[in-house]
Amino acid sequence: MFYYLFTYLNEMDVPGAGLFQYVTFRTAMAVFTSLLISMVFGKRIISYLRKLQVGETVRDLGLEGQMQKQGTPTMGGLIILAAIIIPTLLFAKLHNTYIWLMLISTVWLGAIGFADDYIKVFKKDKKGLAGKFKIVGQVGIGIIAGAILYFNGEVTIKHKAFDAAGQEVTQQVVAEDGCISTEPQWIETNVTKTTIPFVKNNEFDYRWLLDWAGDTAGQYAWIVYILVVIVVVTAVSNGANMTDGLDGLAGGTSAIIGLTLAIFAYVSSNLIFADYLNIMYVPMSEELVIYMGAFIGACIGFLWYNSYPAQVFMGDTGSLAIGGIIAIFALAIKKELLIPIFCGVFLVENMSVMLQVGYFKYTKKKFGEGRRIFLMAPLHHHFQKKGLHESKIVSRFWIIGVMLAVLSIITLKLR
Repeated sequence: MFYYLFTYLNEMDVPGAGLFQYVTFRTAMAVFTSLLISMVFGKRIISYLRKLQVGETVRDLGLEGQMQKQGTPTMGGLIILAAIIIPTLLFAKLHNTYIWLMLISTVWLGAIGFADDYIKVFKKDKKGLAGKFKIVGQVGIGIIAGAILYFNGEVTIKHKAFDAAGQEVTQQVVAEDGCISTEPQWIETNVTKTTIPFVKNNEFDYRWLLDWAGDTAGQYAWIVYILVVIVVVTAVSNGANMTDGLDGLAGGTSAIIGLTLAIFAYVSSNLIFADYLNIMYVPMSEELVIYMGAFIGACIGFLWYNSYPAQVFMGDTGSLAIGGIIAIFALAIKKELLIPIFCGVFLVENMSVMLQVGYFKYTKKKFGEGRRIFLMAPLHHHFQKKGLHESKIVSRFWIIGVMLAVLSIITLKLR
């Protein structure tokens, strides 16, 4: 909203109003506002949750300090959602398709998580929202996001043109002052294309998955693409949900991932950087940097109350939304194939549960008794069982997250 106000003031030659034309300035303001909302209004939300007796019910799993968390307010994800949505509405261009995609995704996934937490807390049902309904909700937003990214005419992707010999195709451009310069030729490409990590001048097109069905099968590429979106959203959303088990773990890890995605969005939306790095150019995606600035601020601000010992838990209201936001954002800027790297913590946490359950069932069927790979799953509980304090586990997971983020950014040149 402020963008439109200050654009008008800038036209009226009001000093300083032109700052709002810069994405970097509006991103910084979004981060600051998000932090302010999290820290200032977060306290009031926590007090209100305590008043409603929205406390966490904890099962005794034999973990050190676990029972001390009994009664800690949950549904703190409301703080994160507010700290994302409000700054985005204030500082982003609201006519941007990507912004509305992210806002719809945030509200949708937050509502699913809220329903789960509401059933657990107020209906006293520890199972929460039935798994099938969660899946239906995740599939639903996957269909919506996939359809917007595929069918919306404002969503476009461009990449450099190369000839048969693999040489870059250039073109001469005449500037207003008459100077002639040589620039690379950019061509609009299928939205079904994405970036392959560690590979130069090569993208993967989901249409290729239909090559076996003949030349006419390409018209059904939208089905394949939407299915991919559904799988990615569901996997990352559940991974974030699994990671939310220790004070500050999911919030801190998500902030690191968010910073990585903000960098990717910035270079992908800038023609000069996209040219230099030889990556896909995604027009209009610069507004996503502002959204991700609010996301980073929300995650860091939430740590003000969620760091050990936690005064509030984000609950599924926050964790499901965080994972889905990361997935859809990565899909929008064509970096979903990098998710296993920069979301490595989420991936390992998710895989630890799958391996534990699968191995337990296999050994129970084969040997008559279930055996375990880890002392407890998800993986962070395994280290708790080994006697590590949760603050140390969280810090080390953050360090690993930073290493994975750096590796992800390196892939821009390591090809």
